[in-house]
Amino acid sequence: MFYEYEIDYDTQNSYEKGLKEAFWQFLVIPEENDTQEVTYWHFENDLGERNSVSVNGLGFKTVQVRSKKEIGHIEFNAHFKLVKKEINPFDFELPLDSKKEFEELQSLDFRVDHEPFLRNTPLTHLPEQYASIYLFDNKISIFENLQALNQWVFEKIYFKPGVTSVDTLMEEVIEKRNGVCQDFTHLFCAIAKKNGVPARYVSGYLHQGSGFFGDSQMHAWAEAFVPNVGWIGFDPTNNLLVNHNHIKVCHGKDYTDCAPLKGVVYTLGKNETKYSVSVKAAQQQQQ
Repeated sequence: MFYEYEIDYDTQNSYEKGLKEAFWQFLVIPEENDTQEVTYWHFENDLGERNSVSVNGLGFKTVQVRSKKEIGHIEFNAHFKLVKKEINPFDFELPLDSKKEFEELQSLDFRVDHEPFLRNTPLTHLPEQYASIYLFDNKISIFENLQALNQWVFEKIYFKPGVTSVDTLMEEVIEKRNGVCQDFTHLFCAIAKKNGVPARYVSGYLHQGSGFFGDSQMHAWAEAFVPNVGWIGFDPTNNLLVNHNHIKVCHGKDYTDCAPLKGVVYTLGKNETKYSVSVKAAQQQQQ
């Protein structure tokens, strides 16, 4: 089964005392991979400034816009069409001996190969007092442990916008027990890595037609590496394994690697950014 989606990404930037010069970089183009194909995309701004496209250090497409006009407001609009393939996230066999799986996690070769996604970052660091907040059980498979962790994070945090920000640290997330998708994802990654499982932060779009949780901007979920299987997506915000409703843009160590908008602006006053994301399912196609 194939699913067709259309995505609109819009952002409005306002500058209190005007803007003399600026550089914006957007990380919002869906990734091309085995499960999704971008058939059309368009990116524009209301000032008519030119776009340039490049690939960042992690291998994902970015759009850059420069302006030297004196402005107080600018709007960016992106439109994407893509086809998403349905996959079965359970399409593999569980190991007969889970202890051997855990032994592989501790092997030097495995840890070297996956070091970037075993490394702590400021946003995925568990404070010492929470180091044992969730421990894996080596009597069951790593995949089963990750499923259990997905559910635990889902039940641990209450989805509530406006309580945290994109740079909220783990200690505050755990103590407040409120947050949005990036907080669920950072906690999942922090605990997975603490238990020796490589985990990475994923940014993308979520089709919410099935009643899933997600805010008005981009969605976040995690990918964890299971030995002899590969990277598997987990959405702790919704207690789901990732499937056709999740449209990936990029992955990184945490939100900092995946921020949809970065930039440098030359202004003396405050600035405000508003986002809007719409994901619509066009139609389904049989294979």
